[in-house]
Amino acid sequence: MNIATPPKQRFLFIDQFRGFIGVLMLLGHSSYYFNAIWHHLDPGDPMFPDWSQFALRYAGYLCAPGFLVMNGAMVWWSYQRRTAKGSKPLSVRWHLMQRGIFLVLAQMIFVNASWGGFAEFKPWHLGIISTIGLSMISLTLIVHWRWQWRLLLALALLIAHVFLLQITYSHDVIWQQVVMQTFIDSGDFNKYPLIPWLALGILGSVMANGWLDVKKTYGQRIVLGVVVAGAAFALAIVLRMQRGWGTTFDFSDFGTVSFFIDQKYPPSLFMNLWSFAAVVTGVTLFIAIDTFAPAVLRIFTIPGRVPLFFYAAHLAILGIFVKRLDFFYREGGVAASLIGLAAMLVVMLPLCWWFYGVKRRSKNYFIQMI
Repeated sequence: MNIATPPKQRFLFIDQFRGFIGVLMLLGHSSYYFNAIWHHLDPGDPMFPDWSQFALRYAGYLCAPGFLVMNGAMVWWSYQRRTAKGSKPLSVRWHLMQRGIFLVLAQMIFVNASWGGFAEFKPWHLGIISTIGLSMISLTLIVHWRWQWRLLLALALLIAHVFLLQITYSHDVIWQQVVMQTFIDSGDFNKYPLIPWLALGILGSVMANGWLDVKKTYGQRIVLGVVVAGAAFALAIVLRMQRGWGTTFDFSDFGTVSFFIDQKYPPSLFMNLWSFAAVVTGVTLFIAIDTFAPAVLRIFTIPGRVPLFFYAAHLAILGIFVKRLDFFYREGGVAASLIGLAAMLVVMLPLCWWFYGVKRRSKNYFIQMI
C-alpha cells in the first residue's frame, strides 16, 4: 500500500464526475415531474415513441452505477486515509457504517416522502439511496482486502445474481417480497437490490486503488481507465452475443440500438458490465479534460461535493412545488423537462455552494452526515 499522506486530499475528477451524474439524475427527475409520457410509461419497457424521449430516458442510466462506483471508491479511500493517520480500523469501519445507516434512514424518513411533496410518510420502501447505504455498510467488512480478492468477490456476486434471479417467490407474501427485493429482485418494495449494485460498489473500491493510490499522474490514470473500460466493454459484448445467459431482452443485430438495451430493474449481468465500463470511461474522460481544460468541468464540482444534499434538496423542491402544488405536473414533454432542469440548476447550484460552506465550517454530526 502506497498511502503515506495523512493530509486531507480531494480528487477533483471524483467530485466533478459525481456532480455530472447528479445533474443527469436531476434531468431524469425533471422528466419524471414535467413529462407527460410518465402517465403511461412502463419503466421496465425499453420502447419509446421517438428519439428525443429515448435520449431523455436513457441519459439517466449512468446515474445509479455511477453513484455506486464512486461511493465504493470513496469508502476505500476514506478507510485508507483514516487508518494511515492512526485511527483504529474498527473505529474507521464504524464511522463508515454510521454513514451507511444514515443513508438508509434518509431514504426511509425523508426521500420516500419527498417524491410526493411530503403529503404522506412512506418509510417502508427502499431505493437507490438506501442501496448505496447498504452497499457502504457491506463494503466496510471487506475494504481492507487486497484489490484482487475484492475483484473476485465482485465478479462472483455478479455471476451469482444471474442464478439467484431464478428463485420464485410470492409478491403477496410480505417477508418474501422484502427479502427478495432487498437483495435480488426489483419490485414495489425496492428497484435496486443490493447484490448486483454492491458488486459495482466493490468494483469502485478496486478502481480506487489505481485512480487514487497506485497511479499518481493523470496519464497513468487515463491509461488505466482505457484498459479497464475496454476489457469490461469487450466482456459485455461477448456476453451479449450469447443471446441468453446474463441478458434479458433480445436484440436484432450487433450494433443496433436494441443491442445496447437490456434490463435495469434489476440489472442484467450485461447491463452491469456495460454500465461499469461506461462509468470508468466517463471518469477517464473527466481526468483527460482536467489535464488541458479544468475550467470546463468546474461547475460540476459544486453539486459533486455535496451529492446527498443535491439529491435530497432537488427532490424535495420538485415534490412540493410540482407534484403537491400541481404546478405543470406531467403536462409537457422533452422541452418542459429541459426547461425544468435549467430552472432547478439555477436554484440548486447556489444552494449547494452555500451548504458546502456550512459543512466545511460545521462540526455538527448531522450536517457532516449529509
